[in-house]
Amino acid sequence: MLYQSTRGNSQPVSAAGAIKLGIAPDGGLFVPDRPVFVTAGELALMAGMTYQERAASILQLFLTDFTSGEIRECVQGAYDREKFDVPEVAPLQKLDEHLYVLELWHGPTCAFKDMALQILPRLLPRAVKKTGEDREIAILVATSGDTGKAALEGFRDVPGTRIIVFFPARGVSEVQRLQMITQEGRNVHVVAVEGNFDQTQSGVKAIFTDPAVNAAIDRRGYRFSSANSINWGRLVPQIVYYFSAYADLLARGEIASGETVNFVVPTGNFGNILAAFYARRMGLPVKRLICAANRNNVLTDFIRTGTYDRTREFYRTISPSMDILISSNLERLLYEVTGGDAARVREWMGALQTAGRYQVDGETLEKIQAVFWSDFAGDPATMETIRNTYRQYGYLMDTHTAVGKYVYDRYVEATGDTGKTVIASTASPFKFNQSVATAILGEEAVRGKGEFELLEILSRATGLPIPKGLKNLDKKPVRHTLTVAPEEMKRVVQELLT
Repeated sequence: MLYQSTRGNSQPVSAAGAIKLGIAPDGGLFVPDRPVFVTAGELALMAGMTYQERAASILQLFLTDFTSGEIRECVQGAYDREKFDVPEVAPLQKLDEHLYVLELWHGPTCAFKDMALQILPRLLPRAVKKTGEDREIAILVATSGDTGKAALEGFRDVPGTRIIVFFPARGVSEVQRLQMITQEGRNVHVVAVEGNFDQTQSGVKAIFTDPAVNAAIDRRGYRFSSANSINWGRLVPQIVYYFSAYADLLARGEIASGETVNFVVPTGNFGNILAAFYARRMGLPVKRLICAANRNNVLTDFIRTGTYDRTREFYRTISPSMDILISSNLERLLYEVTGGDAARVREWMGALQTAGRYQVDGETLEKIQAVFWSDFAGDPATMETIRNTYRQYGYLMDTHTAVGKYVYDRYVEATGDTGKTVIASTASPFKFNQSVATAILGEEAVRGKGEFELLEILSRATGLPIPKGLKNLDKKPVRHTLTVAPEEMKRVVQELLT
């Protein structure tokens, strides 16, 4: 299988080439040159498999220049008990007869990004070797909170790599910030940006596509790559857990073979829900993909109207990983639903860059709406959902997962669809303990308490253990203190890669 650019002006590459490059030379994103399918019989077999076995079976369909042995080795190294605190890796929790929660945060950084960023650092060195690359890989990451720590942890001290993570200085939670600035590793750099996530992400993309910067780092023996979900090697492992959730439902007898389910996905950059779209296209029996947004509801407006408009006020919310107005992975969806029409994708992406908005045609919008449904939650609704879900089910969820639960409730109200539904839970509630503790304990109980004192308070109140990755985080030494303006990012990258 080869991978082609969504913008059509780059030569197709192998899976290894797509993983190594991260982003296509023409600024587009790599997508498979043909669809792959999983039969009902193959899906039924997954019900009796471990998560690792399911992952290997799905990844082999896409990473065709990797041997089955290489894929198994990567999978076993990524999803072991040293990294994940439960044997199921991505356990499925039942709330009631209709609703389930897929917990994707049992990895080392307590966020769903671990599901991909524990395996990408194992795939990338092999991809580099397969393509004959002799330069060191410099990985650039823009993060709205969770990707940064997961990438830093995954690539820490991986031979032949350097990693630079940029995050918005005032756009992440205190726990997320401390996770990054205390990161150990000889090959890691963390830089705060005086701007929001969209400025940070645009700055990283500008570095990738700047010929002068690329030439400069090439002379120093480096080649850029990405650990964001623009890298196909980040996206493809995320397809696995949608199959795994369905296989778990089959194994428990909760659904019959072929029965459709809905997935609710809290999303900002559109990567997580795009993985569910690819799973559906492969044959996973999915009825609706429910896109849950926060107050930065650019995706909800797009799915409802076909107009993508980033020229709007940017809000900082209590679900900061979704505080995004430029959803990069939407470009892949547009390419897929237009039948690979790179010319139209180029036109829309060009309009987004120059005018800040674009409008898709009626046929494209109709195809999107046939699969996707969307709504959004403001902060008060998110807090209320955390509180009500805990009272009703005894289940504690973080601010992002709560956005998903609120939107699911709106979906049922609007459609009457009470079919089996799985909410993708993207982070441990302890990672956003200020908001979560306030929601279930009240403002008086948390007033004046520090982030890490709240970890203990929340643990005592709920009986849930504090995740290992968050314990004593405030006692670790700060190792990264650099802060720059967005226009300084290119200079800083070149200085760090000396």
